[in-house]
Amino acid sequence: MSVTARSLLFGLLSILLAEQSQAQAAYPMGAHRMVLITPGGDLPFGMSLEGDGKGNLEVFITNGDERIQVPEVIDDKLLLLRFPHYDSELRLNLDQGETKISGEWIKRRGKGKETRMRVASRRLGQRFDLLKTTGDAVRWPEGLYRVAFGKSKDPAVGQFSITNDAKANCRGTFLTTLGDYRFLAGNSNGQAMRLSCFDGAHAFLFHADRQKDGSLKGDFWSSDSWHETWTATPDANAVLPDGWNLTKWREGADLSRGKYRDLEGKPHSLTEAPFAGKPRIIEVFGSWCPNCHDHGEYMAELHQRYSAKGLQVIGLAFEHDDDFARSVRQVKTFAKRHDATFPILIAGLSNKSTASETLGLVDKVRSFPTTIFIDKHDQVRGIYQGWSGPATGDVHTRLRQRFEALIETLLRD
Repeated sequence: MSVTARSLLFGLLSILLAEQSQAQAAYPMGAHRMVLITPGGDLPFGMSLEGDGKGNLEVFITNGDERIQVPEVIDDKLLLLRFPHYDSELRLNLDQGETKISGEWIKRRGKGKETRMRVASRRLGQRFDLLKTTGDAVRWPEGLYRVAFGKSKDPAVGQFSITNDAKANCRGTFLTTLGDYRFLAGNSNGQAMRLSCFDGAHAFLFHADRQKDGSLKGDFWSSDSWHETWTATPDANAVLPDGWNLTKWREGADLSRGKYRDLEGKPHSLTEAPFAGKPRIIEVFGSWCPNCHDHGEYMAELHQRYSAKGLQVIGLAFEHDDDFARSVRQVKTFAKRHDATFPILIAGLSNKSTASETLGLVDKVRSFPTTIFIDKHDQVRGIYQGWSGPATGDVHTRLRQRFEALIETLLRD
């Protein structure tokens, strides 16, 4: 390459890098402590604006141990952070001079329904500001708790721990027979605990105070429309009812009778080719459901590992409204996110009563997801209600082991 050509190339690269640096400099880069403004007060979450080394902006949402990359980042007067798999977005205004950020979270929940909540930045510090502290020696709350929510009859188990991270020194989740509450993070000072999660779909805020007997008493807010009280009692042996024994196969149910549309609109039954004569996992889910995304990622993994041995995974999607085109769009986004190559059919609406009748195979759809295991002779070999995802640690590991042991049995029989 001649000296002139090298000089020209160097000049073009310099201009390009300068333009990229200027574009990136338009944002208040680094870590930000954000809050959603809820009826229960500020709901904090972490947000980090970063460069990818090529001059492009990347944005991450953090909840304790969870770090979520925002799939779509668009600069169009506002900074638009889109979570297309949840049909959700953050619309943010940036004030570079004072590094203030404000805006709105919009979550579409179906035909004519959406959640809108204000969002703003706060000064950096702990995830929650608790005025009273009792020193590093206090490790509370830790371990398992039996939990009762004020508006729910479903049993729950709280799982909490204290870490060395002063900004969010408390971690936890709630396990229920319908699914877990995913990655919660916050702060504890020995007398009060605050936990929160925002992941584009969930917006959870938990307050709790320690009682004289060591139990917890508090409040739970979800998004802008749900509030209930909750109590928790320490119990090292706290455990949920076995999810394999909660949802039952409907007497007289016929796999061949239900018809569900593929993404082109063509109806299929669960016993026709290419499904017939194979061990099958039926994944009953909704693309709007964060637990279903944890579950769907695992289903995609199982399909990749076992399809060559004869296992067929089939997704039945129950979506928020009857707009077929929208349902197809959301399901395709779900599949793309998890690199899921197994067939997914549009089954109907996510209302559980309606879904129970549409599915027609189990006594009741109580949870999204629900997993149905069927052998090559069309006999049901197991139904699991709910899902305990990665936030539940060892519980998640043991559940995966039970799924895979059953799969191995189906493939041998």
